[in-house]
Amino acid sequence: MDAQKEALHRIITTLAKRKEELHTFIETLRYSLTSLQSNTSQVLSDLEEEFDTLFSMLYEMKDSMTGTVKQEQTRKMQELQNQLTQSSSALESSEELLAFANNAMLIRDGEDFMKAAKHIRDRVTVAPAFRHTMKLKATANMSYLTVDFSEERRMLEKLSFLPVPRAPEIDVTGCLVTDNTVTVAWRMPVEDSKIDHYILEYRKTNHEGLPRVKDEYCWEVADNVKVTKFTLTAFNFNLDATSSHLNLKVEDQRVEWDPQSGKLESKVKGKENKGGGGTASPSRTRPTSRAPAARGRDRFTGESYTVLGDKSISSGQHYWEVKAMKDYKSYSVGVAYKNFGKFDQLGKTNTSWCVHVNNWLQTSLAAKHNNKTKSLEVPVPDGIGVYCDFDRGQLSFYNAENKQLLHTFKTKFIQPVIPAFMVWCGALALSAGLQVPSIIGGFQKTDKGSEAPAATVAPRIS
Repeated sequence: MDAQKEALHRIITTLAKRKEELHTFIETLRYSLTSLQSNTSQVLSDLEEEFDTLFSMLYEMKDSMTGTVKQEQTRKMQELQNQLTQSSSALESSEELLAFANNAMLIRDGEDFMKAAKHIRDRVTVAPAFRHTMKLKATANMSYLTVDFSEERRMLEKLSFLPVPRAPEIDVTGCLVTDNTVTVAWRMPVEDSKIDHYILEYRKTNHEGLPRVKDEYCWEVADNVKVTKFTLTAFNFNLDATSSHLNLKVEDQRVEWDPQSGKLESKVKGKENKGGGGTASPSRTRPTSRAPAARGRDRFTGESYTVLGDKSISSGQHYWEVKAMKDYKSYSVGVAYKNFGKFDQLGKTNTSWCVHVNNWLQTSLAAKHNNKTKSLEVPVPDGIGVYCDFDRGQLSFYNAENKQLLHTFKTKFIQPVIPAFMVWCGALALSAGLQVPSIIGGFQKTDKGSEAPAATVAPRIS
């Protein structure tokens, strides 16, 4: 009986999985049909644009070459017309002189004849007919402007679509997943020397198995990839020194309590003001890692010994860890909205969530939000892992070493959140950009009660 139930359970599991696969495949088919229509329209539009450009170039070349022929015709016509006018004038002068000479032959008086003959000789020496060239300055030949586009026609006859290389194949042996990176490797089935670069498209998914069309993150693009491997980096951030309290020293992913730094800076400013605005002597000041506030928000002040991360979270699943360094009296780690006030303390407003570690007089651990505190009856860990699922409104805290769940907040984030940290008398070291541990991903439950795996990356290479 038990064996039959187990066998039936396996069948049901297989059928359910197959049903999900078929559902996903049908969605893919529908999406492909829609994409086919839009892609075809785009290709036709591109084709028409290319031909329009080609036609435009041909018409421009035709107009240019036609203009050249007409200019040459005009030049020759002017040359020939000028020669014609000059020749006609010379002919008229020649005919007049010829008529005068014929009449001189009829003169009987010797003296008058001699005068007429001398006059004719003088006129002949300067007559246009004898000074006028009889060579054409331009010919009627225009064959040197003849064109032959037979070679171009043969090239046009070869117009065709671009040869498309075969699709790359994922090289599973070269793919690698580490704490904060995913390396995707691929290879070409056939070597193609004409390939200039690759385009890697990727998106996060909240499930295992085949890609789904609906309920997915947007595709992101890594363009101009010259090699057959690309490394994607997970959500990473540093501490934002421009937001930190003056009593905190911040260096990228480390923050340390320094009770003297705020006083020193105040003294330096006082001396600058007292000196009439002059520059403080470098020997009287010491360099700090705190940059001036430049992000449009004020530094934390008062008893809010807080520093924020330099990046916000607006979607997806993310994980980071903090570890207390040196001797500390207390620290908090969590998230806050962007409008978290400069006097606000983590967990004491409705815009922040955190777990608070107290190591002063006695050691304790508590979850805080909206000025409400819940004591956590678990050993205080050396490091705390923070898991934020923005879309599901879930913020969970874990023992960073053994991934024991410490506390979970369930809410609905109405705006992006920023990682937030508070430390008093001690230091914190941040480890960001970590992959969501699989054991944590397995703990998370969907709204329907099924397990939701940690975020993965679905690549698409072209």
